[in-house]
Amino acid sequence: MFGFIGSRLLQAIPVLLVVGFIAFALFEYVGDPVSILLPQDHTEAQRLELIQQLGLDQPFFIQYGRFLWTALHGNFGNSYRVAQPVASLIAERLPATLELAITASVLAFAIGVPMGVYTGIHRNTVLSRLMMIVSLIGVSLPTFLLGILLILGFSVGLGWLPSFGRGPVVHIGTWWTTGFTSRAGIRSLILPAITLGMFQMTLIMRLVRAEMLEVLRTDYIKFARARGLTNRSINFGHALKNTLVPVITIIGLQFGGIVAFSLVTETVFQWPGMGLLLVQSVAVADIPVMSAYLLLIALVFVLINLIVDLLYYAVDPRLRARR
Repeated sequence: MFGFIGSRLLQAIPVLLVVGFIAFALFEYVGDPVSILLPQDHTEAQRLELIQQLGLDQPFFIQYGRFLWTALHGNFGNSYRVAQPVASLIAERLPATLELAITASVLAFAIGVPMGVYTGIHRNTVLSRLMMIVSLIGVSLPTFLLGILLILGFSVGLGWLPSFGRGPVVHIGTWWTTGFTSRAGIRSLILPAITLGMFQMTLIMRLVRAEMLEVLRTDYIKFARARGLTNRSINFGHALKNTLVPVITIIGLQFGGIVAFSLVTETVFQWPGMGLLLVQSVAVADIPVMSAYLLLIALVFVLINLIVDLLYYAVDPRLRARR
């Protein structure tokens, strides 16, 4: 097991190097941070001095090597936009994004799996068909449009929930913050969590339904019915357990996608997370922040894939026997 984990971590090194190179090469030639940082009445001497301070006068590979070396030590330089260390900016925004992503994933799993099981077992009922229609709408609606509709309905129309912001937060430890300790913080989390988790919920539901329909037609399910096992034991003890491997894959990859692509939801709801930080940084070509963001997202996907592979062994005994 430790050898498997070590081999996966070794495979992650070239992935991170390639992602870092692409990110640095792409954003190195997007925009001109010097023109953005300097005032309009700057002199040529001020421009040359700032270029030297930022290290932009060095060759590309020297800048890339310096970026990797400092990144290994947790130092991504200073933001061009706010002149603060990038690591502190990400540490300040990371708890908000993770809290939103975890809440959206938990909601998607807690609602999507039961709906998928129900629609797989009771295929022809009215409620099952209604759930399928809702899932089709959830898959088809763009995230920004769903967020705007929720704001229009529950914030503007009914006035039940706030339309933007994270609400009051409590500091836990040195850098972690949470809004779960107050009613206002939880209310602020509801709409963005639903918006971000809707697509994942419908995807999990349809996947579980398809897997349940396939598993219920297999021979060992027929044999279990012939032995006189109850429907509850067959559906949840045998059928549902064998649908978890693809579901775990989808949940893992979708969680990485939620963390990486939460910028639309965070922009619509002005949620102070990493996605909103990236949008603000792209507007001013803040290269250190954008490069650090992409490296962090690549690391998140690598860790998620490792966790998913380990969960396979816990769920599927055939993999443990083969190993």
